[in-house]
Amino acid sequence: MEVRLSSKKRIEAFCRLGNLLSKLNVEEKDDLFRRANNQNSWFTEVTMESALNGLSKLLEKEKLEKWLSTYSLAENPVSRKVGILMAGNIPGVGFHDLMCVLISGHIAVPKLSSADSFFSKWLINRLLQIESGFENYIQVEEMLKGMDAYIATGSDNSARYFNYYFGKYPSIIRANRTSVAILTGNESEETLDRLGQDIFLYFGLGCRNVSKIFVKNVAHLQHFLDVMEKFNWVAFNHKYLNNYEYIKSIYLVNSEPHLDNGFLILRESTELVSPIGVLFYEVYDSKEDLFQKLDSLESKIQCVVGDPDEIPGAIRFGEAQYPEPWDYADKVDTLKFLLGLK
Repeated sequence: MEVRLSSKKRIEAFCRLGNLLSKLNVEEKDDLFRRANNQNSWFTEVTMESALNGLSKLLEKEKLEKWLSTYSLAENPVSRKVGILMAGNIPGVGFHDLMCVLISGHIAVPKLSSADSFFSKWLINRLLQIESGFENYIQVEEMLKGMDAYIATGSDNSARYFNYYFGKYPSIIRANRTSVAILTGNESEETLDRLGQDIFLYFGLGCRNVSKIFVKNVAHLQHFLDVMEKFNWVAFNHKYLNNYEYIKSIYLVNSEPHLDNGFLILRESTELVSPIGVLFYEVYDSKEDLFQKLDSLESKIQCVVGDPDEIPGAIRFGEAQYPEPWDYADKVDTLKFLLGLK
C-alpha cells in the first residue's frame, strides 16, 4: 500500500536530514569522503565538508519554513513523475531539485551523474532512513523516458540536446552560467579573503564560483593576488594543477600578458567564463556603465558578488557558495513550476 506523506512530514524529514548532516561523526565522514573521492578526485575533504555544511544550513527549520510560507502545498497532490538530470561538478549539486520535487509531493526520478553518484546516493539513502515513506517517491534511474516533466542541468551543448528531447514536456533546462565579483578598491584583506572562498571553493567548477572580477584600478590586482596566497591548497589537487600549468604554458608561448602567483593566473578579458586556474578581470570606469553591462549579460550570470551597500542585489563576499532555499538556479522558481504541473 502506498504511503502518502503529509506536507508537514515531507518538510520535517528534510529538517531532520539537515540536523543529521550537521552532527555526522568523524568515522562516517571519513568513509563518505574516501569513497566519494575514489570516484571523483575533484571531491576533496575540503569541498565535501563545505557541501555538507552548506546543506545543513540550507535545511535549517526556520529557513525551510520561511521559504515555504509563500507557497500553497497540497496535502494529497496528484503525483507526477519528474525526471531530474543531475550535474556532477560539485558534491550533491542536484539536491535542491530533488528536495523541490519531493516537497511538492511529486515523484523524483533522478539520473545521477557518474561524477557524483556516490555522494548523492548517500544523501538519498540518509533521507530514506529518516523517512521511509519517501521510498515510493524516489526512483533512481539510468534512463529517463516517459516522465511527466523534466529538470535538466548541463552545459550549453547539453542544454540544446535536452531541449530537443524534453522541450515538448513541461521542463526546466539550465545551461552554462557563472558568477562575477565587483571590487571598488576599498575592500579589506578580510573581505578579499572571503572572496577567495567564492573563487576557489570546488576549484572553480560551480556556477556560483566567481570566474571574473571587475576592478576599478589595475593597481589593486597585485594586492589581490598577495591575499589569495592562502588558497594555494588548490594546487595540491593534480587535476587543478594540470589545468593551471596547461593554460600557463599557452599564455607563455603566445606571449599573452597576465599576472601569476604560482597557482592562479589573472588575465584581462571581456569574457565571463575563465578556464580552471585562471581568473579573468576587467576594468570599469563607472558603476552605471558596469551595471548596464551586467544587465546585458544577465542570462549568463548566476551570482553577482560584492558589497550590497555599494552594489544593489549583490551577494556578500564569501556567501556565494551557500545559497538559501529560495535562491533558485538561473532565477527560475523550481517549486512554483512543480506545484503548477497538471
